[in-house]
Amino acid sequence: MRRSDIHAAESVECLNRALNRLKDIWEEIGIPEDQRIQRTDVVRKHIKGLLDMMIAEEDSLRKRLMSSIESCRKELDVLCSELQLSPFEEDEGRTMLQLEKDIRSRLEVMMKQKSQRVKELKTLSKQDRELCDIMCSVPFCIDVDTVPSLEHLDSYRSYLKDLTKEKDRRHGEFVGIKRQIIVCMEELDQLPDTSFERDVVCEDEEAFCLSNDNIAALQLLLGQLEDRKTENELVCSSYRSKIQELWERLQVPQEEREGMSDHMVQSRKKNMDALETECRRLDELKMKNMKDVIEAIRTEVALFWESCYYSLEQRRAFTPYYDVDYTVELLNLHEAELLSLKKHYEDHRELFEGVTRWQDSWTLFLQLEKKVTDPSRFNNRGGNLLKEEKQRADLQKSLPKLEKSLKTQIDLWEEEHYREFLVNGQRFLQYVEEQWELLRLEKEREKNERQLKKNQQIEHDLMYGTAQRTPSKRRLAGTPTPGKARKRNHVSVSGPQTTYVC
Repeated sequence: MRRSDIHAAESVECLNRALNRLKDIWEEIGIPEDQRIQRTDVVRKHIKGLLDMMIAEEDSLRKRLMSSIESCRKELDVLCSELQLSPFEEDEGRTMLQLEKDIRSRLEVMMKQKSQRVKELKTLSKQDRELCDIMCSVPFCIDVDTVPSLEHLDSYRSYLKDLTKEKDRRHGEFVGIKRQIIVCMEELDQLPDTSFERDVVCEDEEAFCLSNDNIAALQLLLGQLEDRKTENELVCSSYRSKIQELWERLQVPQEEREGMSDHMVQSRKKNMDALETECRRLDELKMKNMKDVIEAIRTEVALFWESCYYSLEQRRAFTPYYDVDYTVELLNLHEAELLSLKKHYEDHRELFEGVTRWQDSWTLFLQLEKKVTDPSRFNNRGGNLLKEEKQRADLQKSLPKLEKSLKTQIDLWEEEHYREFLVNGQRFLQYVEEQWELLRLEKEREKNERQLKKNQQIEHDLMYGTAQRTPSKRRLAGTPTPGKARKRNHVSVSGPQTTYVC
C-alpha cells in the first residue's frame, strides 16, 4: 500500500474520531437531535467545502500540467521541424509531472540548439557579406530567416573557408602585381592616369576589390606596362648599338663616352631620351665626317666578307665599295650592305663557324705536314716531335669527321633554301676536295723534286768524283741514317773523269 493511501485512511479515521467526539460532546451537553442534525450538516458542509476547494486546486494543477504538456509538445514539433530532427518520443508509463518535466527539458535543449544555430548563421552570414564586398562575389545560397541544419552549416563553413583562401590568394596576387606595376611605372617614369591605376597604386591594399575582373584588369595593365618596358628596352638597345657603331666609326674620345655610361645600362624614359639625343648628335657628326665614316664601314664590310667567305667576284659585285665620291647616298648603300652582311652571317652563323673550325684545323694540319720535311724537327727538344706527330694524327682523324658533319648540315641547308652554300665562290665540299687534291699534288711535287735532286747529285758525283760514299742501290732508294754508316778504308783510284772510292 502506498503511503498516500495510508494517509487517506488515517484522515478518514481522524474525521470519524472527530465526529464521534462531537457526538459525545453534544450528548453530554444535551443538544436536541434536530440541532445535532443541523450541526452535523454544518460540519459536513464545512468539510465538503474544504475538500471541494482542495479538489479544485489539484484539478487546476492537472489541467495546467496537461496544457503545458500540450504546449511543449507543439513547440517541440515546431523545433524538430525547424532543426530537421526526428519527433520527440515520450516514454511510456511516465506520470504527468514526469512527462511535463521531460518535455520541458527537451524543449530547453532544442531551444538552445536553435539559438546557437541562428547565432552561428548570423556570424557566417556577416563574414560572407564582408568577403563578397571584398571579392565582388555572390553570397552563399542559404535562407537566413530559417533555422539551418547542421549539414547546411557545415557546407556554409566549408564554403567560407574556401572563399577565405581564395581571398588570400587573390590578395597575394594583387600585392605582387601591384609591386611589379609600381616598378614598371617608375622605370617608365609614368604616373597613374586612370582611376583604376590610382586605385591600384595609391589606395589602401585592403580596400581594393579582389574580383576576377579586377585581377584580370591588373594582369592586363601589368602586361601593357611590361610590353611598353620591353619596347623601350628594344628601342634603347637599338640606340646603344647604333651609338657604339658610330663611336667606333667616328673615333669618339673615351671621355665623351663615359658621360653616357648610365644611359648605356638603364632603359628608363630619361635614358631613352638621352640615347635618342646622342644618336641625333652622332648622326650630325657623321654627316660632317662622311669619308671617315664610310671608310670605317668599309672596314667592317671587309671583315664580314672574310667571315662569310665571299669570293673576289662577290666582293667586286658591290661596286660602291670602290667609289671615292663620299655622299649621303654612298653612305646609305654601305650601311645597307653592312646590314645585309650581318643578317647573312647571323642566319648562317652555325655553318660559317663550322667552316672556320675546318679552315683553322686545315691550316694547322698543313703546318704540321710542312714540318714533316723539316730536318730540324729531329732535334726533338722538349718532346715537340711526339706532340706534333700526335696532333697531326688527331687532325687526320678529326678533319674527315668534321667534313662529314658539315656536309650533312650543308645538304639540309641547301634543301631548305633551294640554293647552293658557297665558300669563296664555290661549293664548300668542292673547295675541301680541291684543298686535299692540292695537298696531294704538293706532296707529289716535293717528292719528285727530292728524287730529281737526288738523281742530279748522283750524276754529279759520278761525273766529278765528289761523293764520299760509293753509290749503291740502297743509296738510290733513300738516304742512309746518319750515324749508322760504317767507317771504311778509302783507297782512291784516279781517272780522267771519275774518282772511285773503295
